[in-house]
Amino acid sequence: MSGGGPRSVDARLALGAVMAWLLLAWSTGRSPRTAVLVAVVAVAGAAGAMLLRRAPTLALVGCCVAIVLLPAAARVAQARASPLARLARAHTPVTLEVSLDGDPHALSATGPSGVTRMAVDASAVAVHLGARRVSLGGALVVLGPAAPWLGLLPGQRLLVDGRLQPPLDAASTAVGLSTSQPPELLGRPPWWQRAAGRVRSSLRRAAAVLPEPERGLLPGLIDGDTAGLDPVLSDRFRTAGLTHLVAVSGTNCSILLGAVLLVLRRVGARRWVCTVAGLLVLVGFVVVARGSPSVLRAAVMALIALVALASGRPRQAIPALAAAVLGLLLWSPPLAVDAGFTMSVLATGALVAIAPVWAVWLRLRHVPVFVAESLAVAAAAHLVTAPVIAAISGQVSLIAIPANVLAEPVVAAVTVIGFLAALLAPLWLAAGTVMAWLAGLPCRWLVFVADHAGSLGGAALPWPGGLGGGLLLLGVLLVLGVLLRHGGLGRAVAAVVMLAALAQVPLRSVTPGWPPDGWVMVACDVGQGDGLVLPAGPGSAVVVDAGPDPVPMDRCLHGLGVTRIALLALTHFHLDHVGGVLGVLHDRPVGRVLVSPLDEPEEGVSLVRSALAARGVQAEVPAVGASFTVGQTRLDVLGPASAFHGTRSDPNNSSLVLRATVHGVRILLCGDAEVDAQQALLDSGTDLRADVLKVPHHGSAYFDRAFLAAVHARVAVISVGLHNVYGHPAPSLLRELATLGLPVRRTDLDGDVAVLAGAAGLATVTHAPP
Repeated sequence: MSGGGPRSVDARLALGAVMAWLLLAWSTGRSPRTAVLVAVVAVAGAAGAMLLRRAPTLALVGCCVAIVLLPAAARVAQARASPLARLARAHTPVTLEVSLDGDPHALSATGPSGVTRMAVDASAVAVHLGARRVSLGGALVVLGPAAPWLGLLPGQRLLVDGRLQPPLDAASTAVGLSTSQPPELLGRPPWWQRAAGRVRSSLRRAAAVLPEPERGLLPGLIDGDTAGLDPVLSDRFRTAGLTHLVAVSGTNCSILLGAVLLVLRRVGARRWVCTVAGLLVLVGFVVVARGSPSVLRAAVMALIALVALASGRPRQAIPALAAAVLGLLLWSPPLAVDAGFTMSVLATGALVAIAPVWAVWLRLRHVPVFVAESLAVAAAAHLVTAPVIAAISGQVSLIAIPANVLAEPVVAAVTVIGFLAALLAPLWLAAGTVMAWLAGLPCRWLVFVADHAGSLGGAALPWPGGLGGGLLLLGVLLVLGVLLRHGGLGRAVAAVVMLAALAQVPLRSVTPGWPPDGWVMVACDVGQGDGLVLPAGPGSAVVVDAGPDPVPMDRCLHGLGVTRIALLALTHFHLDHVGGVLGVLHDRPVGRVLVSPLDEPEEGVSLVRSALAARGVQAEVPAVGASFTVGQTRLDVLGPASAFHGTRSDPNNSSLVLRATVHGVRILLCGDAEVDAQQALLDSGTDLRADVLKVPHHGSAYFDRAFLAAVHARVAVISVGLHNVYGHPAPSLLRELATLGLPVRRTDLDGDVAVLAGAAGLATVTHAPP
């Protein structure tokens, strides 16, 4: 075979890794025979090239493809033919013995049932058939109610009753196991997982000394534990392009290992001591941050970055990166279609191959060293990952580069001090608390950057999603790169395009005509739930219900310019009405809180109590006939006289029913009151007349015609989620509103709905949220 220098071999290995990766991604989800056929062709090509002693690139690429695809095809074929897969295809109810592979994590609420679901990766160990125990293996994703699962550690063995189902994704071989029962614990997790769990829980206790949101942010920065992270802040980190800071990444690993090796070298430790210490730190990091594929990937990438840094020759990391990609794909073929893996590899490649060149170019133009390196790193990592992010999120961050440059100076400090807190807290909580307090200082800067950058209306530019959108952005970036390299007119055109993109930040931060003048109520588009806002003065509002998700609720209030909640009324405790309470309270003081007389379901009650207790606020149950005047808004409590019991849905029927009067416009807010509650109001003789009706229970079929007619409304507003599984709004309800001659506005079709009062009477204005 013809030779070539080291750089030639490096390039061939990198090309081989890329081709193996692309072909594995292409064959994922297809028949294993497809992967075998591709691998056979690759082997034949490689063998021919080696026999003819020509085309060394083809030989190396063929070997790489075969090494990855053949084992992957064999594993997929084995998984699809396994007894577990056959049981899943039959949707078999089973009693399964499983071992957890990760931490259970909560999903969004499934609906107004008020039960949060969770998902966790696991491995099947055995199936119990009566008194028989039959061993079997295979990957699982367990879905069930969150309460009995959250807090369980990886490695824990469990006995679970549930129903198997085939993989939801053609690219996955992990079958589903749906359960509604709490698991039975079998023994204890391994000692190292118990130790890691103690470190993580001790760090959470140490971080309790910090105020929100730093309290929830610090564990996320250190070990990837984002359970306590403010969801609104998490969304702003994502919009600002800073998500990698709160997801375990190579950055954490590199900083930690770099700090340890620096100290050891300063004290004169020998090379083997440094190597052993580095490996121990790396293993400990992987265990504490959990040995999921993303964590292992981060550890490998961090090791590569350290090797490149220590050698002083960054381009030597390219073959190491290629070898790491091949090894990780061989170990876990599903990584080929994992977006996180893709972004990690692309970012690492950019940092070792592109960023140093750009940093030198900037330094030659008299840019200070620190600024040049920060800009080069942030720009290289963002630009190579932007097409992937656009494909999966449908948006492009316009402020990721400046946000990362601003955040970078404190990342190392918070990482090192935070890890010291994590190590000390299990042994000496007081010392760990002191270190956590110190780590909280740079955390505040990260919160400041993410909060301000991520809340800009134009921070992210909408972009077509999916593969087509990703390729489109890649094409745009390549064209801009070519124009910049050719100088003159090309650079001028590229500069105009980039300035036009950056101009979107201030232009899109201001939405013309929103909020509209004279608005008396806004129904926020929060999905399948209720989130209503009434004006109470400049920057102040009355909020009735908080929707199911904090992020859209905060987005709506931010768009209306609301900085203070004068009064918060939560009509009942179903999660589609209280799940977004943290979004309402994010950076907003709250004056008074009214709640339903029925403390059910428990999950919603606990969420509200916890959120209010953290802010020193007490909720109260208002009496029928009570009145509350806040600014230009007056709230009258019409019902219920007492909590309902024994109805189709006691929490729904126990909803607070309120009448708001704003600038003379009467608005009836019914929560999710159903037939029993509606009839009780009619029987009590309550005056239900209003100009605007917030239709009860998202327009469900559980309504009383006489109740709707008694309102004599001029406009009906339905707060409902698009394509919801409940069939809301019900066709029968829509027909009844049409019979009454009521114009209807729906958040699922119209977005945010504002009701206006003016000289010409009532009007509505809609606003599509981003």
